Amino acid sequence: MKYAAIHQHRLSHRIARQCAVLGVSRSGYYAWLSRAEMALQRQQAKAERDAKVVELFEARKRRYGAPRLAKELQAEGMPMNRKTVAESMRRLGLRARAARRFRCTTDSSHRLGVAPNLLDQDFSAQRPDQKWAGDITYLRTTQGWLYLAVVIDLCTRKVIGWASSQRIDGQLACGALEAAIARRSPPHGVIMHTNRGSVYCGWQHRALIRRHGLIASMSGRGNCYDNAPVESFFHTLKVVTFPPK
Repeated sequence: MKYAAIHQHRLSHRIARQCAVLGVSRSGYYAWLSRAEMALQRQQAKAERDAKVVELFEARKRRYGAPRLAKELQAEGMPMNRKTVAESMRRLGLRARAARRFRCTTDSSHRLGVAPNLLDQDFSAQRPDQKWAGDITYLRTTQGWLYLAVVIDLCTRKVIGWASSQRIDGQLACGALEAAIARRSPPHGVIMHTNRGSVYCGWQHRALIRRHGLIASMSGRGNCYDNAPVESFFHTLKVVTFPPK
């Protein structure tokens, strides 16, 4: 407690004077400070490890346990053994689960017009309102399934438009885009990248894009990596808001 009080008032009172008044040595204070800094560094390193475990756990659809996650982390140059990963998973409340039936939110079996893939997995942007990306996911709630459509600015990686509904249709996709347009009033020429699902290829969404001078871009068929930033956001949203039981 004495060392903490000295550290708290270090800017207003000399360290040596405080140590003399409180009857402690300066060497003792600096030893305490060194231990405190090391403890902070360990805490920061633990937080970084936890964040990486969550990221990889979500990327593998919550199906990898500690042994498989440890191998992948080591392959990425982050040396973490199985016990360390298991400890991190326990701390975060993560438990691997068996694969269950996939609930598809993309209907690409249609004959509607498909825009070219202008991004080609280049998600970098030099300024806001240069490249946008959108997608739809599903969330399990106490009242049933809820579908969420978002639009993300690829420069800031912030959600700038969103809409939700109990059904997937053109109105849901357009609602998110209309919210982004109302919030940002974008200049002409913004690339709006989505998958090639029917709600994005439909006339409502295409007309909305043309009306506001946006440029449509679409992922390759069945390639989730072509819209990775939005997929990553959905993973983070689900693990934070709807953690596995």
